[in-house]
Amino acid sequence: MEESYAPATGRTLQTNDSVTLEDVARLAGVTAMTVSRTLKRPELVREETRLRVMDAVRATGYVPNLLAGALATNKSHLIALLLPTIATSIFTDMVQTMMSTLAAAGYQTLLGLTDYLKEREEQLVETLLGRRPDAIVLTGTDHSPLTRERLRRTKVPIVEIWDLTDDPIDMLIGFSHEAVGIAVARHLLQKDYRRFAVLSADDPRGLRRSTSFIDELKRQGIESVPMEVLPAPATLQTGREGFVRLLEKDLPDVIVCSTDTLAQGILAEAAKRGIGIPQDVAVMGFGDLSTAAHVHPSLSTVRIDGASIGRLAAEALVSRLNAKEPPLPALRVDTGFRIVDRESA
Repeated sequence: MEESYAPATGRTLQTNDSVTLEDVARLAGVTAMTVSRTLKRPELVREETRLRVMDAVRATGYVPNLLAGALATNKSHLIALLLPTIATSIFTDMVQTMMSTLAAAGYQTLLGLTDYLKEREEQLVETLLGRRPDAIVLTGTDHSPLTRERLRRTKVPIVEIWDLTDDPIDMLIGFSHEAVGIAVARHLLQKDYRRFAVLSADDPRGLRRSTSFIDELKRQGIESVPMEVLPAPATLQTGREGFVRLLEKDLPDVIVCSTDTLAQGILAEAAKRGIGIPQDVAVMGFGDLSTAAHVHPSLSTVRIDGASIGRLAAEALVSRLNAKEPPLPALRVDTGFRIVDRESA
C-alpha cells in the first residue's frame, strides 16, 4: 500500500548579475589593475591595500574568471553537479536521469563531492565558478553565506535539488524533509505504534526529517523518543551499530531510520540476534533503494522520485541555457513523496 503526498504550488524566482573586477575595485577604492595584482601576486601589494581588496572580494562574492580571454559567446557545455556522497545509492536514479537528459541536449556533467560539508562545497563552488561552467546543480539548500553570495551574483544558472526552501538561490526542485517526518509520524501512529526510536545519519537533511518526526510525535502526546545519530554517510555497519545502541536503552515498537541503508543494517543485526521483524520491533526506512523490496522482511520506506528530480533539473537548465531572451522565470517544483508499506512495519 502507498500513500501519496501531492506537490505544493510553485512560484517565480529571480536571478542576479555577476560581479566584475571593476565592481571590486570601486568598493575597495583602488584600480582594477590593483585588484588583479592583489589576487595574482599578493606579495607585491601593501598589506593595507591587500586587506581592503580582500574585504571587497568577500563582500561582493567575486570569483576571478579563469577564462577571461575566451570569447564571451563561448560555452563549455559542462554542467557541474555537487553531491554529498556516492557511498549510498540513494542518488543513483537522479544522477543517471540528469546526466542522460543533459547528454541528449549536448551537455556533459562533472561531479563534485561535498562530504556533507559547507566548507567543502564552498571550495568546489569557487573552483567551478573560476572555470565558468554553463550551470551548477547543488544537492540541498544549506550553504555557507559566501557560497550563497557568489551564486546569487553569477549569471550561471543554478538549480538546488533534493530540498525545498523559501529562499532559493535560483531554481529549486525537490521535496520537504519536514513534511516527510510529519507524514511518517502520523502514518505509524495510525498503525497503533506507540513506542518509537530514531536512527539517523549525521547529515543535515536526515536530521531535519528525524527532528520533524520527533516534533510531530510530541504534538501527538509522545514525549520520549530515543535517538541515535551516526556518522555520515550511512552504511550497513553503522546501521547495525546504531541498533545495538538502541537495544541498550529499550526495545521500542518501531525504529524509524533516516535512510534505507541504516534500516537494512538493523534487519541484518536483528537476524543475527534472533529478533523478529516486525514481531519484536518494526523498522521504517527512507529512500526506497532498489534493494528495499527484496530484503527479508521487505522494507517499509519513503519513496522519492529521484529520476523525476533529475529530469526536471536537466530540462530546466537546458531551457534556461537555450532561451533566446533571458531570463526565463525560475522554477520552484515540489516533487512530493510516497510512504510505501511493506513487511518490516
